[in-house]
Amino acid sequence: MKQQVKIMGILNLTPDSFYDGGKYDTIQVVLQKVAQYLSEGADIIDIGAYSSRPGATHITQEVESARLKPVLKAIKSHFPEAVLSLDTFRSSVASMGIEHGVHIINDISGGEMDAEMYKLIAHYKIPYVLMHMKGTPQDMQHRVTDVDITKEIYNYFQKKLDYLTEIGVNDVILDVGFGFGKSINQNFDLLRNLADFKVFGKPLLVGLSRKSMLYKTLNSSPDQMLNATSIAHTLAVLNGASILRVHDVKEAREVIEIVQKYNSY
Repeated sequence: MKQQVKIMGILNLTPDSFYDGGKYDTIQVVLQKVAQYLSEGADIIDIGAYSSRPGATHITQEVESARLKPVLKAIKSHFPEAVLSLDTFRSSVASMGIEHGVHIINDISGGEMDAEMYKLIAHYKIPYVLMHMKGTPQDMQHRVTDVDITKEIYNYFQKKLDYLTEIGVNDVILDVGFGFGKSINQNFDLLRNLADFKVFGKPLLVGLSRKSMLYKTLNSSPDQMLNATSIAHTLAVLNGASILRVHDVKEAREVIEIVQKYNSY
């Protein structure tokens, strides 16, 4: 049987994330959310303390680490079997996370914002999410250009994977970076062409949950995007997604089960 698509539950420790900013501001609330995610079928918990929404406020690594440390300790204590991913572009924060039991590093910058990140990944031999983003969260939406986005990201992945292979990093997950320096039309082009990236032989992580490509298309808001997100997830799974990064684990699990049933005939 084809391998089941995995679910990565999003846990934002930031006060200003576009959908759930400020919700998880105490250890008790965090642990309740992790328990919910795991009970609903999350395979991975993705923890982030730096907001990457367009125009987000830049914070120091000290602030990022201070948000993360107590949360990582508490989750590992209460849910020792949970698979944890750390959403950071900083090698120092990634190193701290690995020391506190993190299993995967999810880097929105693809190594572009910290030259030491690839060395760290090569040293620890830890799975690495390689994402495409133009610029930084602060300026990425000002870097949108009218290009063949699928071709651009294909070439980007090819170059990055060649280098990572050279330095001994082989456990790589690819993320095209929906919403990170792309127009709405480019985001939908990437969703349509997602299967093109399977040629690299790496798992494809998809982050579509409640994003602006959905709510701007529908002239709505993130809190009204559960249905649209499920539709987008269905398209992503049909087009080869390996991991869905989501705010709504139960609904994502239902999408996967229905598509799997559909594909079994």
